[in-house]
Amino acid sequence: MKKTSLALAISAATLAATPAFATNGDVLIGLGAKARALGGTGIAAFFGSENALTNPALLVKAQGREVSFGGTLFKPSVKATIDTPVVPGTGPNTETSAADTNVIPEVSIVNGNGGDFAWGIGMFGSAGMGVDYSDSQDPRFGKAQDTLQIMKFVPSVAFKLADNFGVGVAPVLQYGALDINTVQAGADFTFGTADDRIVGSGLSQDLGWGFKLGAYFDVNKNLTVGVSYDSPITMKYKNQISLQSQGAFSDTLEQPAVLGAGVAYTAGAVQMTADFKQIKWGDATGYKDFGWENQNVLSLGVKYQGAGYWLGAGFNKGDNPIKKQNGATPQGAQINYFNYLLFPATTETHFTLGGGYKFNKTVSLDLALVYAPEVSDTVDVSGLFGPNATLTTKHSQVGYTFSLRYDF
Repeated sequence: MKKTSLALAISAATLAATPAFATNGDVLIGLGAKARALGGTGIAAFFGSENALTNPALLVKAQGREVSFGGTLFKPSVKATIDTPVVPGTGPNTETSAADTNVIPEVSIVNGNGGDFAWGIGMFGSAGMGVDYSDSQDPRFGKAQDTLQIMKFVPSVAFKLADNFGVGVAPVLQYGALDINTVQAGADFTFGTADDRIVGSGLSQDLGWGFKLGAYFDVNKNLTVGVSYDSPITMKYKNQISLQSQGAFSDTLEQPAVLGAGVAYTAGAVQMTADFKQIKWGDATGYKDFGWENQNVLSLGVKYQGAGYWLGAGFNKGDNPIKKQNGATPQGAQINYFNYLLFPATTETHFTLGGGYKFNKTVSLDLALVYAPEVSDTVDVSGLFGPNATLTTKHSQVGYTFSLRYDF
């Protein structure tokens, strides 16, 4: 194994630190407690002010004014094992990422009166901490640390064009801050010597613009269908990606476009919801450079509405967007190393539960739990570490969401 190849691989492993464990790739399965409790659905179901974050057209269904604020406590668990049989003095080693807690805020507002027009605002975070291997003494892990924070501000307007049809539009202002740091070991391939090289330039920030579109159609009083579109948003983080890759890649990292369609059916006290989304990772600058593919996501939910309370459950299934590369080649091994060591957005199945209680005419509380069982993936990194070298990543998630709502 050549030391220069290892250094390049460790650099490549830190090229993107977007919300590294945010379920469907780096996208939360849903925004708002009700959406997350029902498997991430919400394109066709009216959930109140949080529809400003899912399908702005549905805001026109609001009968008054509502403010909701809360957030998600996100707990990923990631363990990586590198096995390099031909490298003298190194055997299989497992490290656990110390970045195991993220806090993601959400605020949403709607102002409507059941008429032909409504407006809303959504403000939410879609990224938290990345991974953290800074305590590792194994040079194969590079003491890598990365942090990305993304906030979106989404003012929305909705119009009812007919008794059973409405549209919505929302400009999106996205703020991003990225900081990547690694350490490349010295000539003796151990840390703590004078020739260790620290790679990093401090925090980089950017603003990006995009938009969100939505529409709904009430087939009848029980059945609604909806569609939504999120435009891609291009972000550039100066001296982050390019510095870590020694100029091999640009500093542009684009949040992908998302196409969505949904259906909501209500029968008495029971509502059933289903959404389908395609997340365009394969078209997004940055992600497509590392072999990510477009991701299909199916979400299902069911909710029971009682007297002053609701209970819900859901299921979310998304294909793993990260394509395994031919690890026998140096480039393929380096991309596998990046994707599965430091950006293992590999969870596919999510189970959700939630409920809410209305304390009085003004105040209510909604809660949601999202659980993604552990997945394990093994990739070939022999083009980097020698014959039979492998990287195995194990990843699971738990997320807790709450929303406190005020109706007035």
